[in-house]
Amino acid sequence: MVIYSLSQSSSGDWNIRRESATLFSQLRLGPAIQLAREAARDEHNRSGRSTCVEMPGPSSTIRLAQYARPGLPIETAVA
Repeated sequence: MVIYSLSQSSSGDWNIRRESATLFSQLRLGPAIQLAREAARDEHNRSGRSTCVEMPGPSSTIRLAQYARPGLPIETAVA
């Protein structure tokens, strides 16, 4: 599974990472979530690989979206 993750910088802005690479930075939270979902959905549609979007929560990671390969169960679907 390919994981797109949101992380908050010390200045309060949000970054989008794909595994270990930073793709976008200095975003507000709403646009960062929207862009991360779009990127994960696009990768899933192009490659067929399972992708998800996650962000840190107060006590655990929050999964914001998941796009599974055809035929696999989807734990959480957020459009």
